Amino acid sequence: MPYDVVIVGGGPAGLSAALTLGRARKRVLLCDAGPPRNAAAALVHGFVTRDGTPPSEFRRLAREQLAPYDSVHVRDVRVEHVDGDAGRFVVRTAAGAVEARRVLLCTGMIDELPSLPGYRELWGRSVFQCPYCHAWEVRGSAFGYLVPAADWLEWSMFLKGWTDDVVVFTDGAFAVPDETRRKLDRAQVRIEERRVSGLRVRQGHLAAVQLEGGAEIPRDVLFARPPQRQGPLVGALGLALDEQGFVTVDGHKQTSRPGIYAAGDLTTPVQSAILAAAAGAQAAGMLNHELTLALVQEPG
Repeated sequence: MPYDVVIVGGGPAGLSAALTLGRARKRVLLCDAGPPRNAAAALVHGFVTRDGTPPSEFRRLAREQLAPYDSVHVRDVRVEHVDGDAGRFVVRTAAGAVEARRVLLCTGMIDELPSLPGYRELWGRSVFQCPYCHAWEVRGSAFGYLVPAADWLEWSMFLKGWTDDVVVFTDGAFAVPDETRRKLDRAQVRIEERRVSGLRVRQGHLAAVQLEGGAEIPRDVLFARPPQRQGPLVGALGLALDEQGFVTVDGHKQTSRPGIYAAGDLTTPVQSAILAAAAGAQAAGMLNHELTLALVQEPG
């Protein structure tokens, strides 16, 4: 008997979708190969009722709450390939193949961390992407922002909501437009245009941003947005991507390939646990509506 939905990815989006579909009495297989993308983070923040929960505990609780729904099966297994079409997909995993009417991708994105000395060691500890997730705990301290491109320079002013001390590091990668420089000057955001050579670590935390030539700028935390890429399954499926590399979906969370849906970080640069969970629930609701109408209208 085929599954109604195979969910690929067991983070907040996939877990939320499994719960919604389980409560709708749909037969679901949730495949989670791990490790979680937020494994480096100590705690999940900004998720109502779960603020300050370790990521591993968040997942344990979510799986525990899936247990009463006997139509939901969870396997720690990697999905290697998806063949077929809507209504008759064959989902191949490391443990074998299963059939599914629909597939929901909740695979997240892969962060490509730069080789900058100290960066990987501090990722999730003192180097962060999202101020909503991490800035409260370090409010009022010395912030740095490693800006990826000139278009992102003004985002640094947003960080002033958590601290008065913000330094933007351009890494010498581009010229700062005059109008943008004036805006940052008025906001009292300092601009450092020399090349960044490394991050000095002290007792497991950021002490300073190191510049070529030996100079250092003391900083307590650094906000950055490293490049991201899709996992190999998305590429193998040939799904349409937008200009930023995210999977395009319609209002029902369906991708360019009929019967394959996507929810969470792989579809948007606006990324957080609670937004991914909401997207997973929305995708599950759309899937349940479509599947229920199709099932009740089947002959016999």
